[in-house]
Amino acid sequence: MEAYKGMKLSSILSEMEKQGMKNRAPVFRIKKEMKDPFRILIFTMLSSRTKDNKTLEICKRLFLRYKTANALSKAKENEIKKLIFGVAFHNQKAGRIIKIAKEVSKKGVPRTFEKMIKLPGVGRKTANVVLASVFGKDTIGVDVHLHRISNRLGLVNTKKPEKTEERLKKVFPKRLWKKINISFVGYGQTICRPVNPKCNICKLNKICRYFAQSF
Repeated sequence: MEAYKGMKLSSILSEMEKQGMKNRAPVFRIKKEMKDPFRILIFTMLSSRTKDNKTLEICKRLFLRYKTANALSKAKENEIKKLIFGVAFHNQKAGRIIKIAKEVSKKGVPRTFEKMIKLPGVGRKTANVVLASVFGKDTIGVDVHLHRISNRLGLVNTKKPEKTEERLKKVFPKRLWKKINISFVGYGQTICRPVNPKCNICKLNKICRYFAQSF
């Protein structure tokens, strides 16, 4: 399947990326400012249930104090709790990122899904996002934006992220997988928002099931 409702799948991703960048989606700031694999891993783990702008602010504060995985591996948990206060479940995540730092300082950031998900607090979404964005692996990290928008468009009809990932891998050719998350996230942060989506200016509304049912 190379097209959806007459529109090329690659063009859908390009349009999302174009609009996300034009409207300064936080995800593109993250890509620009967080280039170190370890920092991207920590950011992605911390961003669960927290808006990217807030997570980026907190990560900057964290990495200003602890610049490397080795330095963070020696940190006191109570100090980390204070530094990352503001992200969801910061108390639990503080201990986890210290443990991750210890693993990474010894072995580096894992490059396989199997090894990645063995890290404390790293689930399927985080592992796939990091593998795709950092190492260029052909995989799909399904977060809330991707799950929401793919269902709104009608690309999938799923209730759980795991099923969304499974279905999207059948819809999109493998060569596009690594581009899916960042394109959808940028669009979800700026146009296809959770509440009050900007359907009137969305360039994809002609192929969107949500738009067809709502307007």
